[in-house]
Amino acid sequence: MTDYLVKALAFNGEIRAMATRTTDTVSEAQKRHDTWRAATAALGRTMTGSLLLGAMHKNDEKLTVKIQADGPVGAIVVDVDGKGNVKGYVKNPEVNLPPNELGKIDVRGAVGTNGTFSVVKDLGLKEPVTGQVPIVSGEIAEDFTYYLANSEQVPSAVGLSVLVDNTDDDCVKAAGGFVIQVMPGASEATIVEIEKRLADIPQVSTLLDQGETPEAILNRLLGEENVEILETMPVQFFCDCSKERFASAIVTLGESELTKMIEEDEGAEAVCHFCGEKYQYNAAELTELRDEAIK
Repeated sequence: MTDYLVKALAFNGEIRAMATRTTDTVSEAQKRHDTWRAATAALGRTMTGSLLLGAMHKNDEKLTVKIQADGPVGAIVVDVDGKGNVKGYVKNPEVNLPPNELGKIDVRGAVGTNGTFSVVKDLGLKEPVTGQVPIVSGEIAEDFTYYLANSEQVPSAVGLSVLVDNTDDDCVKAAGGFVIQVMPGASEATIVEIEKRLADIPQVSTLLDQGETPEAILNRLLGEENVEILETMPVQFFCDCSKERFASAIVTLGESELTKMIEEDEGAEAVCHFCGEKYQYNAAELTELRDEAIK
């Protein structure tokens, strides 16, 4: 099974819902950044939640989700678009902690509980739109839920889960999530029914590891007879960095800094925060960039 996201309506339009499998996507991020167990879970949950958030927008709209709290992982930054492309990084990838009181990965301890959760939307307007709320949990799913309720004004339930192998390589066995949103006019009976189902559902990553699909997870949450699948879309780790794009940034350093790089270092290396890709520039290439800077 490859990674994909499912959009649906339920209960005759009273509920909007999405579910996604992000196992390969989170695994790619783990390999690129060599994240340890707690950092993997924190980054993976944020990427999965961001994909669900991005899927609520048009293809060409882009979002940046940033979680900055007082835990040892530091900032988590994720970029996503409406097409299912996501990239992200965590400031301190080498973070692992003892299991929490439930025997699970201590994501809250890694992320922290004091800080901010912000979403910057590039909607094609003159200026980006920013929404920001305080961290309320550090478990990340609850923080997405709080953001949607307060900044988007949509009552929501978000579930995010990353299952990491217990072996030393910390590989990702399964990852995914869901969001359920209550539309205006939804009945109390519908809300009560969903709350009961939410209380009983196992972790999404456990279900995915057992072979369940995003569609099956929505059926568990909402009842198969109530679900109308609207669309499926692939999701993937994708970074649009390039040597040319970094060169444009290097030009902005100015003549003196570029001269120093040429004469003292005889070259330069640029590393992408989001994907870890490295780009080399020799002295001749830097000279061309310096010439461009002084035009």
